[in-house]
Amino acid sequence: VPGGGASLRLCSTRAAQDGINKPVIDRIIRVDHAGEYGANRIYAGQMAVLGRSSVGPVIQQMWNQEKDHLKKFNELMVAYRVRPTVLLPFWNVAGFVLGAGSALLGKKGAMACTVAVEESISEHYNNQIRTLIEEDPEKYKELLQVIKQFRDDEQEHHDIGLEHDAEATPAYSVLKTAIQLGCKAAIFLSERI
Repeated sequence: VPGGGASLRLCSTRAAQDGINKPVIDRIIRVDHAGEYGANRIYAGQMAVLGRSSVGPVIQQMWNQEKDHLKKFNELMVAYRVRPTVLLPFWNVAGFVLGAGSALLGKKGAMACTVAVEESISEHYNNQIRTLIEEDPEKYKELLQVIKQFRDDEQEHHDIGLEHDAEATPAYSVLKTAIQLGCKAAIFLSERI
């Protein structure tokens, strides 16, 4: 650097980009950002309906973790220079509608939604962990650590949903299956578009 000044890095991750499988990392960060964005919108919808109820603090606690997840993926998108999915405006609306709609079914409905979504996301994160380990666990150490932590958080949200009577929701298995099909479609599209 001219004048003997130090160069600045936006993030330590940028230095570790040499030799990464850019298409794989782009796909992972893009879809995870979209998923965390969608999760934030789901919890926002649930809080709009149930925020003042007895389950409001539980939903708020899970939402706070999702906000941290989104913040981290925003940082990773900059560090790895990944563009977001073009579907974010759609996930904005769809996530809020899913959250509010499930909450209109009551506490159990909101928790059924949480169980369905978080189970799908935990499975999705496990698939990504396998992919990164197959690629090179040392090269992707930081990203693996982030994804493992977030997977554990999502699993905790899943378990909280079960503890709050998600399975007692009328037509639980139908609702869960429909939401999980939507999650699979959202994952598929957000990885690619």
